[in-house]
Amino acid sequence: MEKATHKRRFEGIVVSTKMQKTVVVRVDRVKVHPKYGKRFTVSKNYKAHDETGMCHEKDRVLIEETRPISRDKRWRVISVLTQQKD
Repeated sequence: MEKATHKRRFEGIVVSTKMQKTVVVRVDRVKVHPKYGKRFTVSKNYKAHDETGMCHEKDRVLIEETRPISRDKRWRVISVLTQQKD
C-alpha cells in the first residue's frame, strides 16, 4: 500500500541560471508583524533542479519539493508559468 504524500509547491521568480541543470528561485511571501499589524515581504531563495534547461532569468516558475538531489537541491521545477520577454 502506497503512502499518500503531499509535497509542498511554491511559485517564484528565477534569479539565476548560472549553474548546469540548476536554477535559483526567489519565493516571496507576505508576513504580518505580530504587534503592529504591518504587512511586509519576506524572500527566500531555493535551488531547484531544471533537467531540460527550459528556465531563464525573470521567469515565473512552479517548484515542488522532492528527494535530495545534491547537497543544496531539494526542489525541482514543475512548470514555467510565464516567460519573460527580453
